[in-house]
Amino acid sequence: MLIYYCLFIISWSWAQTSPSKVHIKDLNIRDPYIVADKQSQTYFLYKAAKVKNDQGKFSSGVVTYKSKDLETWEGPYTVFVTPPDNWIRGVIWAPEVHHYKGRYYLFATLNSSIPWKKNQEGWPEYNFRGTQIFHADSPMGPFLPFEDKLPHTPIDRMALDGTLWEENGKPYMIYCHEWVQIKDGSMVLVELEPDLSRPKGEHVTLFYASSANWSTGQKKPNGDTAYVTDGCFVYRTKTGKLLMLWSSFKNDSYAIGIAESATGKLTGPWKQQPDLLFGQNSGHGMLFETFDGRLMLTFHGPNSPSGKERAQIFEMEDTGNTLVLKKRVL
Repeated sequence: MLIYYCLFIISWSWAQTSPSKVHIKDLNIRDPYIVADKQSQTYFLYKAAKVKNDQGKFSSGVVTYKSKDLETWEGPYTVFVTPPDNWIRGVIWAPEVHHYKGRYYLFATLNSSIPWKKNQEGWPEYNFRGTQIFHADSPMGPFLPFEDKLPHTPIDRMALDGTLWEENGKPYMIYCHEWVQIKDGSMVLVELEPDLSRPKGEHVTLFYASSANWSTGQKKPNGDTAYVTDGCFVYRTKTGKLLMLWSSFKNDSYAIGIAESATGKLTGPWKQQPDLLFGQNSGHGMLFETFDGRLMLTFHGPNSPSGKERAQIFEMEDTGNTLVLKKRVL
């Protein structure tokens, strides 16, 4: 562990030397995640990327861009490089960073390109895929693994897009169980150890993608329908309602919907609000608050074609019962 840490500090420091400035409209990004860091009065935008180490070799990793105004961003700065002895080391999806009890935690979905199980005809093969949590003392990293370097989702479960929520003083992760494995993707809840080092307790299914009337699914060549769950993010309104943003497809267009807990607790039961929050070939949303107190939503759009994705930012209204788009900011 010490050897890895020293090597990573060297490569991490080396990667911080050549930042540039970019307008948000020129920055290609999927699954954007913004942290408004109060201590530094700086916004940090996280993105999965191939990063170069001190030996000039590329590896999967995460970079951040920083900004004072959400419009002009400076970066990229490397904040995470996948450990060489990690459980898998493939492409990273959907990095999130959460400030929790004085530390910063990176939630990242890691992938393997090596199939481990044949799927039925017309469906993608099962690959290793799961959310893993890393820790740091700063939003700039370096983010390091916990000792076992294993995923926080079950290793035999194709899982992605883990996010953090605290309830009654206990940390929980909500993540998506992949449609590739179960056809009808689901949202799953698991309690974490107090230091977020590993899961604690059972994994509980909250709802399936098909439970939303707007989630019409995608037809596959063999005639089956796939229902996607993506991009979960939990938010409590000013009146105490517990909401979850999540993404799926309506008539083959990527979209963001809202689920609501009937009890105000993570265990639900969860009911689906009938109206989409956003449905124009865009999705995977998250919320943050600006330093002047405005609630913001960011997501990527368009979802396709590849290379055209950009971070969209909208000011939001918390009505108490739900969330409403107020105006586009960027």
